[in-house]
Amino acid sequence: MDENEISKIIMGAALGVHEVLGPGLLASTYEAFLRSELMLRGLDVKQRAGLPALYRKALRDAGGRADLLVEDKVIIEIKSTSHPGDSHLARVSTDLRLLRCRMGLLINFNVNQLRDGIESVFNDYGV
Repeated sequence: MDENEISKIIMGAALGVHEVLGPGLLASTYEAFLRSELMLRGLDVKQRAGLPALYRKALRDAGGRADLLVEDKVIIEIKSTSHPGDSHLARVSTDLRLLRCRMGLLINFNVNQLRDGIESVFNDYGV
């Protein structure tokens, strides 16, 4: 399955979670339910995937954690805020580069219509 197919499944699952829970809960709540929903759909999902960084020819833990990593191809950063900013998009871009993934989704569940809260981010640095 490629990143586009995976992202369609992710968006469908996120829409389902948002439809049931609505806006206003903690990001960790949405993360847990989305992870469960994606696993029910047969996808491999890693929660709080560590971010490795190559520094001076040694692989080290960069200290961050991607919220969800799906099929080792698509990163999901989950928010529940009234105003996600550029720093959230920058975080997804950095995660993509460190995990060597091509696609990430920033999903903000604190919106009335979830389609308004989903942003795709692509790795411009190559894989």
